[in-house]
Amino acid sequence: MSRLTVLAGPTAVGKGTVSAFVRGRYPDVWLSVSATTRAPRPGEIDGVHYHFVSQAEFDRMIAGGELLEWAVVHGRNSYGTPVAPVREALAEGKAPLLEIDLQGARQVKETMPEAHFVFLAPPSWEELVRRLIGRGTESAEEQERRLDTARVELAAESEFDTTVVNHDIRKAAEELVSLMGVDPHSAGSDS
Repeated sequence: MSRLTVLAGPTAVGKGTVSAFVRGRYPDVWLSVSATTRAPRPGEIDGVHYHFVSQAEFDRMIAGGELLEWAVVHGRNSYGTPVAPVREALAEGKAPLLEIDLQGARQVKETMPEAHFVFLAPPSWEELVRRLIGRGTESAEEQERRLDTARVELAAESEFDTTVVNHDIRKAAEELVSLMGVDPHSAGSDS
């Protein structure tokens, strides 16, 4: 049986970008697709980046025990990991990866403590601020809310088994897949 890897870190650290790099280049890694109640950002595809659901559907999933973890993030939107696909990937011996927030990682630690918990850290606080503001996807008010959240999230680094610093997307992805037991040189032809 394979082991679940959980990737978490502060907002705007590049979790989604590193995960997308892994998704596109490492076919041996099975990447979980989270459910969320937030609206899609430009270019995001339902079922690929997230399962975009209504709050009522999300609440039904919670009540039905269909989520491995879930949380309300930044006090606004719900995010969660459907449990059935994760269990199927583990049973099939795949190398499963969850890219989730800190609250979710803590819940997974309660239910699957044998998982490997990886903290994705920014090179510096200043770089994290630059990345968040540079995205241009949030209002100034939302940026400040996310920075407040990031300060708290950065303080949780010691709760994780391993830290990967995201200086460079390719290098962070290679380090992550190596930690998962996947050969970082096994990337697909588009690398």
